[in-house]
Amino acid sequence: MKTISICFLGLLLLTNLNSCKKDFLDRKPLDSYSELDVWTDLNLVQTFINSKYRALPHFYNWGAAANGPGLSAASDEGYSKFNYESVFLWNKGEISPDNLSMDSWTPDYGFIRDCNSFFEKIGAVKGDEGIKKRMTGEMKFIRAWCYFNLISRYGGVPLITKVYNLSDTDFLAARNTYAECLAFVVKELDEAIPMLPDSYSGKDLGRATKGAVLALKSRALLYAASALNNPSNDRAKWQAAADATKAMLDAPGFGLYTGSDYKQLFLEKFNREIIMSYGMNGTDWESSLDVMIAPNGYHGWSVYAPSQNLVDDFEMKNGKMISDPASGYDPANPYLNRDPRFNATILYNGTPFRGRNAEYFKGGLDSPQSPVEDWNASLTGYNWRKYADESHDMDATGSTQNWVIFRLAEVYLNYAEAQYELGNEPEARNYLNLVRSRPSVNMPPVTAGSTALRDAIRHEREIELCFEGHRFYDVRRWKIAAITENKAIRGVNITKNQNGSFSYAYFDLQPRKFLEAHYLFPIPKYETQKNKLLTQNPGYQ
Repeated sequence: MKTISICFLGLLLLTNLNSCKKDFLDRKPLDSYSELDVWTDLNLVQTFINSKYRALPHFYNWGAAANGPGLSAASDEGYSKFNYESVFLWNKGEISPDNLSMDSWTPDYGFIRDCNSFFEKIGAVKGDEGIKKRMTGEMKFIRAWCYFNLISRYGGVPLITKVYNLSDTDFLAARNTYAECLAFVVKELDEAIPMLPDSYSGKDLGRATKGAVLALKSRALLYAASALNNPSNDRAKWQAAADATKAMLDAPGFGLYTGSDYKQLFLEKFNREIIMSYGMNGTDWESSLDVMIAPNGYHGWSVYAPSQNLVDDFEMKNGKMISDPASGYDPANPYLNRDPRFNATILYNGTPFRGRNAEYFKGGLDSPQSPVEDWNASLTGYNWRKYADESHDMDATGSTQNWVIFRLAEVYLNYAEAQYELGNEPEARNYLNLVRSRPSVNMPPVTAGSTALRDAIRHEREIELCFEGHRFYDVRRWKIAAITENKAIRGVNITKNQNGSFSYAYFDLQPRKFLEAHYLFPIPKYETQKNKLLTQNPGYQ
C-alpha cells in the first residue's frame, strides 16, 4: 500500500459577466460551472470532492476547520509570538462564547453540508459506478472527520445529514450526545472501508484509502475511551479502541520509518510510515510552513516556536530525564547527548542549519537583538526543526512538503495506550518500544510497569508527536490539562562569554491559565443566538 498526500484544485467559481451583447451573455464561460453542471459531469464532481479535502488538517489556513500549529501554540509545547489564530485566548484562560480561537463550528458544518449535498445528488450522476462508489467512500471519510473534529472540540453536536433549503421550517436542531455522534462517525468509517482502495497511483495519489479510514477510527475510539469521554473507565470502550487500532496495524503496506535521519521522516513524502498527509502546493498560505517556522536570521518569521517546557521534556540519550541526577545532564551544555529526536525536532543555539550554526545568544543572528530582522526573532530561544526543509528557497516559492495527518507511530502509541488500559502491560511496552527502537531514534527500551508505564506512554506521545496537533487534545482527554496548562510557558536567554562558552538563564515568557470549562470549546455565541435549541457547554453560561 502506498502512502498518500492530498493535493487538489478548488472548484471553479461562477464568474460575473459584463457585456451588452446578448450572444455573449448567452454563452457559457469555459472556466465556470453552475451547480447543475457539476452534478451532470463526473469529472466536475471529482473536482468538487477534491476541494472538500480542505476539511482535513493542514499547516495553516486562517479560520479553517482543522488547525495544525495553532493547536501546538495553544498547548504547553509551544508559543505563537504574533498570537495567530487568537491562541492567547486559550493561553490566558479568556476563551468564551464570543471570544473564540480556532473555532471550527462554521467551517466544519459548511463541509458537512457539502458532503450531504453530494450524498443527495450522486445517485443521479451518470458515470462509472465503481468511481461513484469510491467517491462516496471519500465523502463519508471527510464527513466522519468533520464530526470527529467537532466532538473533539465541543462534545456532542447536532447530527445533520440532510441539506436544508428555504422551504424547510424545522432547520433548528438540538445537540446529539457525544455517544450518538461517535456512533455516527464509526458507522460512516465502517461503510467507507469497503468503498475505498488500499492505495492509489498517478493523479489519484492523495485520496482517502482504507488505511486513512482505519487510522481515523483508531484515533476516534481512543479519544472516546479516554477519561474525558469515559469517566467510568468502561473497559469495553478501551477494547473497541484496541480492536480498531489492531485493524490498522494489520493493514498491508505500512511500516515504521527505517531511515537513519529522523527529520527526513517529515520531508520524504512517500515513506511507509505516513498513512495520510496534506500536500502543499507552494503558492498559498497553506504553503507558508518554512517561512513561518524559520528563525529571523534566515529571514523567517518565528511565528510558532517550541517552549522550554518541551525542550526540558526530551530525555537524555540514556533514557533518563534531565532532572535525574544519574542522567549525565550538563547545565553548561544543555543540548548535549539528548534523545536523537531532539536534534531533529528543535532548532537551538549551535544547531547546524542552512549552512551555518544557529545563533540564539544575545546579539546573535537569530536573537531578538539580531542585526538581520530583530522583530521576527523567536521569544523562547528556539524554533521548529521538524518539517523544516533546508533546501527550500523561502524567497522564491512556498513550501511543498506534506503536513502529516496520520502516521504509523501514532497508531503504535494508540495501541500501547489501549493495551495498557486493558491491563496488557507486556503488549503495551512492546509497541511503545517499537517506536523508540527505530534506527533514527534508537532510545533505550522502557521497562517500567503500572502507572510509570502509563506515564511513559504519555511522555512518548508528547515527544514523538509534538507539533502535529496532538498535545492539545491529549492533555484534555487524559484530564491532566489543569496541571499542564496552568504552568507558565518558559524560554531561555543565552549569553556568549568571552571564552566562547555560553551561559543560560531561563525565564517565564507567558503565564498560562486553564479553567475546568476549557476541557471543551464553548459553543459559539453566534450559533446559540440563532438556534435556541443549542445548550452551552458547562462553565461558559
